[in-house]
Amino acid sequence: MLNSKYAGLLGLTLLSLGVATRSQGQRLGNSPYSRLGLGDTYFNTGGVRQTGMGGVGVAAPNGVQVNDLNPALLYYMNRTTWEVAVNGQYKTVRNNVQSQKTGSATLGYFALGVPLSTRWGAAIGLKPFSSVDYESVQTNTLSDQTLVQTRYQGQGDISEAYFGQGIRLAKGLSVGLTASYIFGSVDLSTGTQVQVNSAVDDSRVVRLDHVHYSDFKFRGGIHYRGKFSDKLNYNLGGVYGFQTNLNGERLLTQETQNADGSQIAGAQPVTLADENGYAVVPALGQFGISIDNNKNWSLNADVAQQQWSKFRSFNEQGGTAGVQLSNTVRGAIGGEYVPDPTSVENYFKRITYRAGISVAQMPYRPAGQPLYDRSISWGFSLPVSASPLEASTVNLSFTYGQRGNVDVNRVSGGEERNIKEDYIRAQLGISLNNRWFIKRRIE
Repeated sequence: MLNSKYAGLLGLTLLSLGVATRSQGQRLGNSPYSRLGLGDTYFNTGGVRQTGMGGVGVAAPNGVQVNDLNPALLYYMNRTTWEVAVNGQYKTVRNNVQSQKTGSATLGYFALGVPLSTRWGAAIGLKPFSSVDYESVQTNTLSDQTLVQTRYQGQGDISEAYFGQGIRLAKGLSVGLTASYIFGSVDLSTGTQVQVNSAVDDSRVVRLDHVHYSDFKFRGGIHYRGKFSDKLNYNLGGVYGFQTNLNGERLLTQETQNADGSQIAGAQPVTLADENGYAVVPALGQFGISIDNNKNWSLNADVAQQQWSKFRSFNEQGGTAGVQLSNTVRGAIGGEYVPDPTSVENYFKRITYRAGISVAQMPYRPAGQPLYDRSISWGFSLPVSASPLEASTVNLSFTYGQRGNVDVNRVSGGEERNIKEDYIRAQLGISLNNRWFIKRRIE
């Protein structure tokens, strides 16, 4: 029978699952690039620990924090660990003409990791897979007296519930597999309004596109740990997320609305499509290398490649936005340092300090030119308990970055303005640790 601690930990996990499932409507601010593909996708960059190091961790084992990035590293967990985190973001979205400031907060993720034996570790969790949140207006001139205003809006979240396992095969060699259930809905709308001779038509024609996704996805990992010397170790890790056809149910309608968004009385919506289909989620390959002294520091480097050129949504190349996507590459380096993890007199020597940088290509290529997401990150783990069987920490990570640019591209029929996002993100997490499966000698 579970004791009170185990029951409490299980209760926290179930509560987190319920809260996370209901928090998907919370937004992180207007992101015009989330109109592309499945939205702003998360590059499998892990939790608070990995984020503080620039999103690295494919080859960075840790015994007291869940690393869902590479399932092979779950073998290294030596304590039952429950983690939960919240995210916050503030950013400026701008082109070469105007700008907008936006931001909000949402529940980040939760995870429960358990060492099942000396050769086997497992974890379950829930985390975001992608997010859609944008609103933009485009005005086109048809003649000297006629203007057409088109408003694009989108909201939605796709989440990932996962179960991962890591098993040691031989000395230094472990493998792992994560099975995920991907689910969520996205709502897109495109509204068109006509202005003739400076007179604005109060009505507008709106195309509404609702898609619900749900399916399974799998990710495999491998890790090898060796020694350069008695005081220096090296780690090699690889992760491959298999390409998946994500099943979807789509309802596409068109209706006439008033300027305030309400449906015009007597006007019936027209169903343009009611169909089942799928979105092709491209494969993601990741490789990492790290070195550490098995005591208080580590240095890590990761690279990742994803084949977004293969993305399709309901047989539409480039998805509902109709924009052809391109393959991407991401690179990051980072590290962590604890001055003295066993210090009793000086608390600050037991704090873990982290930092990292990353550069990622975006899948969108306006006028054939690549766009980049560049960022620097830093973070901390603040120990709360010094018990040998329990070790709780408060984890913080911060990221400042820029993606896109404000260039103006010449295209047939006019010009297109690129969009740049300057953002700062914060993540606050809590890790609760306990030694399970230790038989008591004295009751």
